[in-house]
Amino acid sequence: MALDQSQITKFMNQADMLANKVKKRFKHIGKRYAKQNIEVFRLYDWDIPEIRAVVDWYAGHLVIGEYTRLQTVPEWLPIMAEAVAEALEVPLDFVHLKERKAGKQGGQRYQRLNFTNRKIIVSERDLKFYVNPYDYVDTGLFSDHRNTRQMVREMAAGKDFLNLYCYTGTFSCYAAKGGARTTVSVDRAETAINWCRDNFELNEIPERGNLLVQAHTIDFLRRAKHEKAKFDLAVVDPPSYSTIVSRNYEFDISKDHPGLLREVVALMRRGSTIFFSTNHQNFELSIGDLEISDVDEITSKTIPEDYITPRKMIHRCWKIKV
Repeated sequence: MALDQSQITKFMNQADMLANKVKKRFKHIGKRYAKQNIEVFRLYDWDIPEIRAVVDWYAGHLVIGEYTRLQTVPEWLPIMAEAVAEALEVPLDFVHLKERKAGKQGGQRYQRLNFTNRKIIVSERDLKFYVNPYDYVDTGLFSDHRNTRQMVREMAAGKDFLNLYCYTGTFSCYAAKGGARTTVSVDRAETAINWCRDNFELNEIPERGNLLVQAHTIDFLRRAKHEKAKFDLAVVDPPSYSTIVSRNYEFDISKDHPGLLREVVALMRRGSTIFFSTNHQNFELSIGDLEISDVDEITSKTIPEDYITPRKMIHRCWKIKV
């Protein structure tokens, strides 16, 4: 069904508002991030109630998403995107449109939209990462955790580092550059592990001492415990929900995180640190009988300014001492 004139007028007005908002935001933070060599940052996240969009900058590319709902019409997002691209003088070939959905039915972390296999290289401080804005809802870099990555780097010297649900290995790259003695990166997806390997090569991180493991997290944890593996520093950033049909296995972070953390703590040396994070919006941490010495929510320190919004927290994060 074609849009009527009232809808066209409404959408064009919204597009103008969004474009103006994004242009001002880019002017405000763009130069500052350029000085820090940060090429991926957020410009807009549903700041205006009726404009349910998110706009991210990727080194001259724009990734523009819509928080979809029943009332969503297909013409809306392209109209918003064209206005934003014009305001920032970005060619439409460098504009990537996404749909974002909430809950168990929402977009999976590795959901594939296309098969171009095209990647671009972006900088974050003195590191570089491959991102793919063409084929996935998530591009390969969660920029909202850039502060957390820096924290890991500053603590990594001489440590044995564990990265569970490692995705594209960005935390492991930071740990290795911070002088970690060893890193172990675990993900069940072959695509993710290969992406990690590419990021390691891009940052001249050697294979020796930096192990990539394609495995289900629970399998890895049990095997590592049996082999008496030990770590000093860990990042645990699981999906909110996960289903493995072939094994009749489901993971729900709300109810299953205590068991997951118990398995992780069993691998940690005394005095070690675990960074535990989730983007689940209604999450409550339960430490139960975990053998830990301290737990501190550090969310306010880990969320960069471009991701601060009154509507929601992009993630929550805890620092757990063992």
